[in-house]
Amino acid sequence: MPLGLIGRKVGMTHVYDDGGRFLPVTVVRAGPCYVTQLKDIGRDGYQAVQIGFEETREALISGAEQGHLGSLPPLRHLREYKAEDSKLSVGDEITVGNFEVGQRLTVSGTSKGKGFAGVMKRHGFRGGPRTHGQSDRERAPGSIGAGNTPGRVFKGTRMAGRLGGGRVTRKKVEIVRIDIDKNVVLLKGAVPGFSGGLVMLSAEGDN
Repeated sequence: MPLGLIGRKVGMTHVYDDGGRFLPVTVVRAGPCYVTQLKDIGRDGYQAVQIGFEETREALISGAEQGHLGSLPPLRHLREYKAEDSKLSVGDEITVGNFEVGQRLTVSGTSKGKGFAGVMKRHGFRGGPRTHGQSDRERAPGSIGAGNTPGRVFKGTRMAGRLGGGRVTRKKVEIVRIDIDKNVVLLKGAVPGFSGGLVMLSAEGDN
């Protein structure tokens, strides 16, 4: 069982299972990935496996990255997965063939950026009353603090601001189908990010 894979979200579609149920799925093109480094407690202070994804031209990566990869092909993306006891070696290839249908994964990605948003869209506030003179407070946040005491707004108060564009993780995402020849895995439901965005897949309990 692999520690994890790096992939790109292709988009969403639907399939029907053996019982005829309609299932929305996300198509992810994952791997092949290569083990680029094994980190240990003695040298690095923690244990992890670093993997690389997406071959590119040598001119597009720095000399330091080329030296780090050594004999491996030039890879655009490097990520780490925590691993206390890994049987992998540098240069090993990891593909979707190591996963199984029905297995549950942890999926992480960067959510869609939605720009500046008010408190109703950003935090789910219910808004103010629509009557009794409140003509301009329908979508306002209401009170953000007391007066003289403490005389300031507390840090972390939920207010309007930038929405999305952050790291989001979904757990227990079920694998519906796997196409080893095309390096494609179908995941039940939606996963974070936009079509074409980078996602990280890891087996439950491994990361």
